[in-house]
Amino acid sequence: MLIIGIAGGTGSGKTTVARSVIDRLGSGKVTFISQDNYYKDNPHLSLAERELINYDHPFAFDNELLIEHLSQLKEGQTAYAPVYDFTVHARSSVDKVELTPNNIVIIEGLHVLSDEKLREMLDIKVFVDTDPDVRILRRVLRDIEERGRSIQSIHQQYLATVKPMHEAFIEPSKKYADLIIPEGGENEVGIQLLSILTEKFLTGDRNWSDI
Repeated sequence: MLIIGIAGGTGSGKTTVARSVIDRLGSGKVTFISQDNYYKDNPHLSLAERELINYDHPFAFDNELLIEHLSQLKEGQTAYAPVYDFTVHARSSVDKVELTPNNIVIIEGLHVLSDEKLREMLDIKVFVDTDPDVRILRRVLRDIEERGRSIQSIHQQYLATVKPMHEAFIEPSKKYADLIIPEGGENEVGIQLLSILTEKFLTGDRNWSDI
């Protein structure tokens, strides 16, 4: 099993890169995991209290559960990822995402490279590096269209947590990357290179020195 971790700032194009690689390889060959599903659950807190949590800090994620699920997949076992509802800042009590063992596992998320124990599980570490102005515009559109948020709340969160956490944790994690892909989904060469690496693995060729 080859485990690929794709990190980068909010709106950098992590998911686009992951989906592009999956499209090239075939969805049946790849298990996709979003770190967003692994936000910690806080059922003991009220909605107002949950809204005050810093969701851009590495501690907001339940990486222990994510690592446990990766271990299960490596052992050939099916795992069930939680589903996180961003409109109420809580995990769904009903829905789960079935994760089946596969030759290739791709994990994408803000802090995939920030956690040392999680990094140790990765065979290829990727960082998607996109200009801040592009990233924030993408985040604004996503949060309004998909999460029902106001422009005022997005602006406040960006200044209070998104930008500081990016500078403190996400940007520094770039040094751990094996491959840096500038401009995310717009970078056809970077996506093709990552796809070639995974294709060589699928054919049993572990010699990447000729790439």
